[in-house]
Amino acid sequence: MPITAQQLLQILPNAGKQAGVFVPVLNTAMQRYQIVGNKRVAAFITQIGHESGQLVYVREIWGPTTAQKKYEGRADLGNTVVGDGFKYRGRGLIQVTGRANYAACGEALGLDLVNHPELLEQPQYACMSAAWFWATKGLNTLADAGDFERITRRINGGLNGQADRLVLWEKARAVLV
Repeated sequence: MPITAQQLLQILPNAGKQAGVFVPVLNTAMQRYQIVGNKRVAAFITQIGHESGQLVYVREIWGPTTAQKKYEGRADLGNTVVGDGFKYRGRGLIQVTGRANYAACGEALGLDLVNHPELLEQPQYACMSAAWFWATKGLNTLADAGDFERITRRINGGLNGQADRLVLWEKARAVLV
């Protein structure tokens, strides 16, 4: 079941003209990674909608705060070279983060994301990386079970923004009936 631009805008009204840009590449990515059926699509659109500020951001906002520099020197993310935290900050619609994750995602998508991390800012790769992440984390199974909280935890590591995610999820489920 492909999603239409009209449906996407009903769920993510702040996406504006970006909805038309993202719809074809979202549909391609969702098909490739079996994000099909109302439950899966609703949960996926909800999560990418929240993580990207409704398709506005495909790169994590980076500033001088300590919280935003939390990736520097994180060996668990593969960030072992000074500057890796900034270079491999979150990108794509689900915010792939860290040198190791960029390498794994790049291998899966056939891209050199280690040397060209900015590729995840292009709509087709932003969508494909999000769908790849979704599939590798087993989120289709959780969407089928309606376990939205566990989906959020696997994406976010916690429940940050859960109130917004739940509002978007209700919209998505209503639109995609």
